[in-house]
Amino acid sequence: MNPRFGEWVLQARWPIIAASLVLIALAASGGRFLEFSSNYRVYFSSDDPRFLALDKLENTYEKSDNVLFIIDPEDRDATSEQALKAALWLTERAWQTPYSTRVDSLANFPYTTADGDDLLVRELVDPALLADPGARARIRSAALADPRIAGLLLARDGSASIVNVTVLLPGDDETAEITAVSEFSQDLAAATEQRFPGIRIRLVGKVVLNHVFAKATVQDMQTLLPVSFIIMALALGILVRGVTGVAVTGLIIVFSILAGMGLGGWVGLPLSPPTGAVPTIILTVAIADCVHILVAMQERLRDGDTKHEAIAEALRINLNPIFLSNITTALGFLTLNFSEAPPYRHLGTFVAFGVIVSCVLSVTLLPALLSLLPARATAARQRTESVIAACADFIIQRRKALLAGSAIVVLALLACIPRNQLNDVLQYFFKESAELRQDLEFLDENLAGDSVFEYSLVSSGPGGIADPAFLADVSAFAEWFRAQPDTRHVRVISDTFRQLNKSMHGDDPAAYRLPASRELASQYLFLYELSLPFGFDLNNQVDVSRSATRMVVSARTLSSQDVLALNERALAWAGANAPHIKEVVGTGSTIVFSHIGQRNIRSMLFGTGLALLVISLLLVVALRSTRIGLVSLVPNFIPALMGFGVWGLLVGEVDLALSGVVAITLGIVVDDSVHFLSKYLRARREYGCAPAEAVRYSVTTVGRALFITSTVLVAGFLVLTLSQFLPTAKLGFLSSAIIVFALAADFLLLPPLLMLIDRHETRTT
Repeated sequence: MNPRFGEWVLQARWPIIAASLVLIALAASGGRFLEFSSNYRVYFSSDDPRFLALDKLENTYEKSDNVLFIIDPEDRDATSEQALKAALWLTERAWQTPYSTRVDSLANFPYTTADGDDLLVRELVDPALLADPGARARIRSAALADPRIAGLLLARDGSASIVNVTVLLPGDDETAEITAVSEFSQDLAAATEQRFPGIRIRLVGKVVLNHVFAKATVQDMQTLLPVSFIIMALALGILVRGVTGVAVTGLIIVFSILAGMGLGGWVGLPLSPPTGAVPTIILTVAIADCVHILVAMQERLRDGDTKHEAIAEALRINLNPIFLSNITTALGFLTLNFSEAPPYRHLGTFVAFGVIVSCVLSVTLLPALLSLLPARATAARQRTESVIAACADFIIQRRKALLAGSAIVVLALLACIPRNQLNDVLQYFFKESAELRQDLEFLDENLAGDSVFEYSLVSSGPGGIADPAFLADVSAFAEWFRAQPDTRHVRVISDTFRQLNKSMHGDDPAAYRLPASRELASQYLFLYELSLPFGFDLNNQVDVSRSATRMVVSARTLSSQDVLALNERALAWAGANAPHIKEVVGTGSTIVFSHIGQRNIRSMLFGTGLALLVISLLLVVALRSTRIGLVSLVPNFIPALMGFGVWGLLVGEVDLALSGVVAITLGIVVDDSVHFLSKYLRARREYGCAPAEAVRYSVTTVGRALFITSTVLVAGFLVLTLSQFLPTAKLGFLSSAIIVFALAADFLLLPPLLMLIDRHETRTT
């Protein structure tokens, strides 16, 4: 780049400041278009075939958006008089939930009995008989004997029950609609607890989950960013030791965040829990550019340059490295667009916008502002310089041992990578201290499990669900699932047909079987539907043409691999043993999430590989050395592998967020190696230094800046560990670890490699 660029910036400082403010204001104005996406479905691509299958299933039957009230009595008896009164009261008022279409509970379950030759459908719980212990015992006995109730509406040990409210959101303003439903539900839960002492109400369900997602996004933006600013200001104040530098850097960061988020708004990117980390990441990345210029300026001032000369020289020696490191950082984040989960694509694009803006501002607005503000040379700390010089001597003298030791550590950590397993579970998106996480775990332990499998079972044609052969296969499929050790509950239409057949035979227990003929089954179903009260039709279980039925399987919380394995076994069993089921479509949010994780790994491997190739070519061209460019791959790629090795030792589970960490950190890691290599090549080319002396020059000139930027980057990403959204917290921790490994690689591995492959005493060209 033009070596006189710095002079031009200083001469045109006022136009640069004016143009920067105008352009930043225009970019930031796009923030008015930013909207929260409160639905967990934001994680699914609109063209994902498995998401399309889920969408088709919900359109065929009904959507499963819901609020689930868990009635948790202190005495662990959900059929006590107090608990049943609470269930009745809560069920009645739950109908007032905004956009509610159905309320299911133990209290209003439509239970069928014989009335002579007629079918009597009544609510299982009669309010007039609650004081009668015998009546309550009959309710408990009937509920626990009915597979449609036990494990779903009532815990199998009778310790808890649920009130499930199905809602149909219009979708006009989803965030407002979800907020309205959630706030009404929270108020109703609190009112129930107040009215019925000894009863605790736990709130879960997809609408509640979506609401917590939105709250997590807002909370992260409101808490993480201020904490990051405070930490960054303290770190810069201590490490850079200049009020002017801290103030100007803070201004560049604010402008980069506003412009990056605003540009995202202009192109229509939504906000979601993962993107709540965007401001903190932009802040963290933007600091690095400013630090390199500030440190270089301070060094020139200490050497006797005027402020004008110091700023111009700082720009001259850092312009190429800053440009190159920001290009690679932006490429790394843009690689997230290969992710199968749209929120992480949005995160990558948001940050890439911020990185580009911060790059431009750091080499234009930053020096322009510095030239107008007072600046003086701060006294160099002799101890710091001595430590850096000693570090350079140690690296040169112990290069063989460092190379061998680094290789051993790297290989040991690489061997731990296979310990990681892919696992995406919605309830694990929140920390254990989160109330929603605790309530979901209660649901998983006491009632229906948290892993939900949904199947559309298709018969031979209209009315085919009444075919005894089809029902027999459906029933057998359900029994196969019930025999699996992880299954908690199976909701299937064949159980209703059995109960109807029993009721139409005088409640004879021996008649609890499927109807003998298609005509009889059709008559039973018709009679049953006519007898159902308002809001209790079978549209959530059978399609309009009565040619297909929905089966819902609840299992304990399973890893992604276990989910996919169980689904594959189920489909294989149905294909081999249920000939009258013409088609089995397996879907549900659990299955879709599990598939996303698997596909995301493959997509991100391809995207990261492509980014690594492009970055390698850029480095070869920019550094004008094929050999040095290829050597740079080692400190740029190995830190991420080491990070996943440590993660395999400490945790062993990788989710959607972590599968993109390599892409996120790749460009950031390149920043350190680019600055180190640029100084190394400057010593070799401009000063004719031998490799060892060039390494010494790099360490002593750029070592302090690399330490400062790495410290700031680690601190910035560690702030993300404070997020209530666990994937963001994990991303912050692992990214910090990778940056630490990158700093170690740049000091302990890269110099020995350079001295090994660049042993000739002539200049590197």
